[in-house]
Amino acid sequence: MNSCRRIACSGWRSGLNTVFSRITAPSLSRSQATSAAPDPDIGEKPRLRAIDLAKEVQQEKTKPPVVGQRKKPQEEASGAAEAETPPPPSGQQKRVMELKRFSLQLQQVHPNVLAKHLLRGVLYQDKDVVITNKPYGVPVKDDCGGTSISSVLPVLSKMMDGMKMKSDSQLIPCLRLEKETTGVFLLARSEEVVQHIHSLVTNNQVQRKYWVVIVGVPVPSEGVIDIPIIEREVPGPRPHYKMALSPLFRVSDTGEGVTKVRANRQSQPAVTKYKVLDSGSGCSLVELQPLTEVKHQMRVHMALGLTCPILGDHKYSHSSKLAPQKLPERVLGKLGLEQSKIRHLPLHVLARQLTLAGNTQDINVTCPLPKYFKQTLNRLRLTFSDEKDQL
Repeated sequence: MNSCRRIACSGWRSGLNTVFSRITAPSLSRSQATSAAPDPDIGEKPRLRAIDLAKEVQQEKTKPPVVGQRKKPQEEASGAAEAETPPPPSGQQKRVMELKRFSLQLQQVHPNVLAKHLLRGVLYQDKDVVITNKPYGVPVKDDCGGTSISSVLPVLSKMMDGMKMKSDSQLIPCLRLEKETTGVFLLARSEEVVQHIHSLVTNNQVQRKYWVVIVGVPVPSEGVIDIPIIEREVPGPRPHYKMALSPLFRVSDTGEGVTKVRANRQSQPAVTKYKVLDSGSGCSLVELQPLTEVKHQMRVHMALGLTCPILGDHKYSHSSKLAPQKLPERVLGKLGLEQSKIRHLPLHVLARQLTLAGNTQDINVTCPLPKYFKQTLNRLRLTFSDEKDQL
């Protein structure tokens, strides 16, 4: 009995082993199949790997073309695409593109975008006034109906009131700033406040300080420019009007001393205090304090009174024509610009500080330097000290 069971078990096990061997013997793993050497009697080529195919394609591209052999259409298309790819911009081209982008960034935007920018730039506010940071290149008023500070003030007022539907508040510009001037900008919340501020200006109780970068170094380094200004027509191929000096004194015919002349009825008194904060690389950082309000007063006094025009002033750098400002090679090198691209250089005038006399406490607001102004100071290596050294 036991011997019969052993024979049956052994036969059953040998049968299973035979079945499993038949199933697993023909099937090889993928790695074994690819690594196995091909039969020399069979004419099949070995399978190429992806890395080998890539190497062959790269070698074909690097081969020099045979004379008289025409390129494939795919190769011609790829070569044309490579030829059309422009080279990366140089440092000077990047500088010009940056100046273009800066000068046009807020001139053609939706009014809500400009209003949000003014809201983020608020430096001071109370129940009577709002002081914000005016951006470069945006006019306070635009008679042609374009985007201006005045056109977005209703939106700004509503934003400051929390977007209330029934809001009676308003914002009114008080002190004038030119389109190319950036910095401290005063807004009143009512007509009564506007009249009050105008009375403060009349009584010399409003103090404004500007920072400018000028071409040249004034001598002396601190003083007062007291020369009336008049508007005159400049003849030529392109007739235009400019503000000009109308001095009350002229050099005598003998060249010894000065002679007083009659004042022009159309001239306006103009007085500007100035102080050089730093100088270098053929330029200077100057603080100006206008004591009168005349159109383009600081620009005219710097360019024609001290013969040190403001950097980026393309209107008053030439007295008898309209042309981009002419800069010395040394200054161009420091700024990283060519003379042919100098027209993109913005006017470097910053309304730095505003002081208003108050009933109980004066309002004193200082505006931070804009990015382009900082870059110019760094390129020219101009620095400034603390408030105590200023006017």
